[in-house]
Amino acid sequence: MSQILIGAGGWAYFKLPGIDSLEAYSQAFDFVELNSSYYELPANSSASDWRKRVPPDFRFSLRCPRIIVDSYGLKLLPGARGHLERLEEVCRTLEAEVMTVLIGASSPVEESELSVRLREFLGTFDADETVVAVEFRGVRPSKEVFDIMKESGAVHCVDLSSDEPRYQSRLLYSRLFGNGEANVYEFDDGELKEIRKKASEPKFEKSILAFHGVRMYRDAGRVKSFIEKGLFPKITGGVGVDSIREVLSEDARFPTNKSNLLKDQGWKVFQETGEVRKISTVLEKLPDGEYNSLDDLLTQLRSQQGLLSPK
Repeated sequence: MSQILIGAGGWAYFKLPGIDSLEAYSQAFDFVELNSSYYELPANSSASDWRKRVPPDFRFSLRCPRIIVDSYGLKLLPGARGHLERLEEVCRTLEAEVMTVLIGASSPVEESELSVRLREFLGTFDADETVVAVEFRGVRPSKEVFDIMKESGAVHCVDLSSDEPRYQSRLLYSRLFGNGEANVYEFDDGELKEIRKKASEPKFEKSILAFHGVRMYRDAGRVKSFIEKGLFPKITGGVGVDSIREVLSEDARFPTNKSNLLKDQGWKVFQETGEVRKISTVLEKLPDGEYNSLDDLLTQLRSQQGLLSPK
């Protein structure tokens, strides 16, 4: 079975009373993706401080600064080389496991030039044992591009909940967003089980799962518990309608209707007896019409047999 590391995109929002966020995060998870490096590289002194504040076996990954791709188009001009050298330095200081490169639809790199640019970039980047993972969004790379990545030892970074790497590597690196608008999504039990199943395949020596949804810490914590203990922790005190009350009480606004409930709240999950399910599986069965309050909605749920049935 593949070794699986679980983490999320940053530690800044991981809060425990009286404990430094990074130190608390490093006690809960195996690794962290430094998502902020996409926007601006940290000072190497900051990276050194972070490395000292976590356990020796805690791992970091970084994102390639967007300026290298979006402004320089992966051309290693003098300015880009300066950013690349700083990136390599920070990777070494953090002993980074992975450095991810995002090539998106807005990238200035022409499709006809992508293979040449990527070959030069991958051949130049050198940060000891840091592996490069390349992620594509809104771009359809050619077979030649994937061949270059494979030959260079780079891995194909995908969202494992909806895609799989185009070629086999010893390392799997997955940035997990789910099937929602931007990062507004939360995984249910079935989805997390499937992610774990794919990440555990023996073809991977190591799998790194980086959660990025709005509930990334809870998603990461739940799948980590499932891997280590064989069960998922409960997400609410109640189950069924009582769980739905807890979840919708966070920010649901009334009066509203079925369509708006599905749009605004359907991405969330609730606790049913024995499993966590999408709230959308219940809301989509509601009668059309307006709901004046949360109590009005819950009364409707309780009055109709079968609304909470998975089918």
